[in-house]
Amino acid sequence: MTDLRALLTTVAGHVAAYREAVPDLPVFPGADPDRVRAALGGPLPEGPASAEAVVAQLVAGVEPALVGSTGPRYFGFVIGASLDAATAADMLAVGWDQNAYNQLSSPVAAVVEEVAGGWLRELLGLPARASFGFVTGGQAANTVCLAAARHKVLADAGWDVERDGLVGSPGVRVVATAERHATIDRALRLLGLGAGALEPVGTDGNGAIDVRELAAVLAQGPVAPTIVCLQAGNVNTGACDPLRPAVAVAREHGAWVHVDGAFGLWAAASPTTRWLVDGIETADSWATDGHKWLNVPYDCGYAFCAHPDAHVAALAYTAAYLRAAAMPSARSPGDYVLESSRRARGMATWAAVRELGRTGLAALVEQCCALARRFAVQLASVEGVEVLNDVVLNQVLVRFGADDATTERVIAAVQASGECWMGATSWRGMTLMRISVSSWRTTEDDVDRSVRAIVAALRA
Repeated sequence: MTDLRALLTTVAGHVAAYREAVPDLPVFPGADPDRVRAALGGPLPEGPASAEAVVAQLVAGVEPALVGSTGPRYFGFVIGASLDAATAADMLAVGWDQNAYNQLSSPVAAVVEEVAGGWLRELLGLPARASFGFVTGGQAANTVCLAAARHKVLADAGWDVERDGLVGSPGVRVVATAERHATIDRALRLLGLGAGALEPVGTDGNGAIDVRELAAVLAQGPVAPTIVCLQAGNVNTGACDPLRPAVAVAREHGAWVHVDGAFGLWAAASPTTRWLVDGIETADSWATDGHKWLNVPYDCGYAFCAHPDAHVAALAYTAAYLRAAAMPSARSPGDYVLESSRRARGMATWAAVRELGRTGLAALVEQCCALARRFAVQLASVEGVEVLNDVVLNQVLVRFGADDATTERVIAAVQASGECWMGATSWRGMTLMRISVSSWRTTEDDVDRSVRAIVAALRA
């Protein structure tokens, strides 16, 4: 019989040891994937193994190949390193093994989401009436919000899309920034509206939507149910659309306004960056990630909606075995998301917000922005290096040698060095290094070490 207490103590020791060691480990592993396959693969096991042996085999096979995304010098994608309290809370959530569908499957999971969601609304400056759903990430959040938008604009046109589908429905216009995130397109595909229905709007020099062009695009099209997708945090530059004037223009055409703020929405949590999302509260729905700037473990995102009735109408469902909840005063988390069988991801979010508090989250946002500027200032001073964007948040775009080939060479060399990790991106016809500073663990020294590694790669 397994000694569960000893097993979990061993696992906690492995987690702690890895987290302590990761600052000094190569950020990207050199382990050959074939070695991992050899360590974990082989014929399907015929019989059982002890839990202790299973865990030991998994650790031995996986740890050498882990990406140091929870360390201080991972700047690829927009990935935060999970906070200590959030990590511990997520481990507890796994151990407690709650199904967070509704009040009957887990009353406590429902209440924790209720508390944490209310805190998030306040931190992000969203309306107190806004509903929310804890989802897996930005893709699910955008899909949930656009499902609510589809419901509302078609219901206002006299069409019940949940009952009758889209065949024969009024056409829905979707207007979005030309530099939107690809999850918007995929959400439209999944919802049957089609990515081809998108009407793109041009952007300014830093990637924020051009409000005058938005007005022109809306005016040129037919009068129809309309959804406008804005952005807080351009995936490349970090630029935020001018939300207040853009929402005002959309309102003139009766449009639903959705804001994709996967990481940029967190600008609202700091007094120094809040101006970037001025007018955020005037929109209809908002999507953001927790495993980005809030630094909670994967997978966690949030969908907010200023129209709770539309939110529930688009997502909720009933079945014979889903009896009326025993706690009618509590919200049913599954009514606001795509999943029924749900892990209690609210636990990690609650812990992260409780650990940071309002001032701690503001400091985290400000720290990441300051470190991004430090990257930009140091790199821009190096001959043969050009910083392409106005660094307004935590994103830095860098070009080397004024050509794609040199940039690609430098990126590959930096990644191979193991000192830090930055990814490549394409922006306005150029291949660039994209630096995303999102981790609470990153320090000025980490930036300086990374800059030295980048310059060494360029000079090699």
